[in-house]
Amino acid sequence: MTAVETVDHVVVGAGLVGAATARALAATGARVVVIERFGRGHHLGSSHGASRIFRRGYTADDYVALTGRAYDDWRALEAETGRVLLETTGAVDHGDPATIDAIQAAFVRAGIDHERLTPDEAQRRWPGLRFDTTVLTHGQAGRLRSADAIEGLLDSASAHGAELRFDTRLVDLDVSGPPARLEIESRGGARRPLETPSVVLAVGSWAPALVGSLFAAAGASLPPVRVTQEQPAHFATSLPDEAWPSFVHYPSDPRLSAVVSSVYGLLTPGEGVKVGTHGTGVEVDPDRRDFEPTADGLAVLRDYVSTWVPGVDVDTLDPISCLYDTTPTEDFVLDRVGPVTVATGFAGHGFKFGPTLGALLADVATGTPAPERFRLARA
Repeated sequence: MTAVETVDHVVVGAGLVGAATARALAATGARVVVIERFGRGHHLGSSHGASRIFRRGYTADDYVALTGRAYDDWRALEAETGRVLLETTGAVDHGDPATIDAIQAAFVRAGIDHERLTPDEAQRRWPGLRFDTTVLTHGQAGRLRSADAIEGLLDSASAHGAELRFDTRLVDLDVSGPPARLEIESRGGARRPLETPSVVLAVGSWAPALVGSLFAAAGASLPPVRVTQEQPAHFATSLPDEAWPSFVHYPSDPRLSAVVSSVYGLLTPGEGVKVGTHGTGVEVDPDRRDFEPTADGLAVLRDYVSTWVPGVDVDTLDPISCLYDTTPTEDFVLDRVGPVTVATGFAGHGFKFGPTLGALLADVATGTPAPERFRLARA
């Protein structure tokens, strides 16, 4: 009979949030085991790729404050690991004046340095982009080296004593205890039991399938999580790297805003300018994706780029496939029911908060509730 292994926390999922949470928990001296069903650095979830936007452009004060904490947390991780993770390029928000006004008002309340520009002023500064209404820019923004960031978090978690087990899947989770009992299976088929008072399911798009019925039985409700396959793309540019800020466009033209709520972009050094429409992908089962872009989605992206991003060659479109897990309010879910802590709802804007989300989730797993915005509905 296989001996039961007992640990303080089991973190399921070694993407951005799982890695950050394992790091935060292990830093307290707890014994932490991380299990990840795929290999290290895999491309099957929401965390892969070379670049992500970091920006502070929110209309809600709590999110703006969280970006400030995240900025400091990324710099602390850089100092700890010796890696360059956050490159400051500045950020641009443009388009719908009401949205830009609301972001600027949040900046004013938070004391964030910013500048408001006319379309002509912005065009001269960033010739690779087109502007039609009003433009807001702030300097404490840029791009994260996302693959390096996850490696930095995993290395830090290991340095603090966390045990990382890749190619290891969760076969069964029994919370009838305490403690919670897990059965895990390694790639070779060997199974072993684990017992723990704390299981963190940092599984993003897989959360509905893993915790929906489990939480319902405990009188809690996971909000509807829409899982979609998104298809941004890289485009070649002849402009220098410094010509490209990170950018978000909130269309004011009704014909465009009827198709997309916002469009984002940034330079990925060595790969081109990444441009994507926000949350327009088709719904998928995360285990049954085809990774293929749709013709309609490519047409929308091509048409957008040909009009609004003149600094790239639209004919060099190179599609990317990624997962979004999105709640109806686009807020994250960070909460605990019994021994199980869940994390989901990050895709689209969660990456920028990486180490901060890990600290928040570690607090939840050890008894400190998350901010109200991120909690589950209770029956």
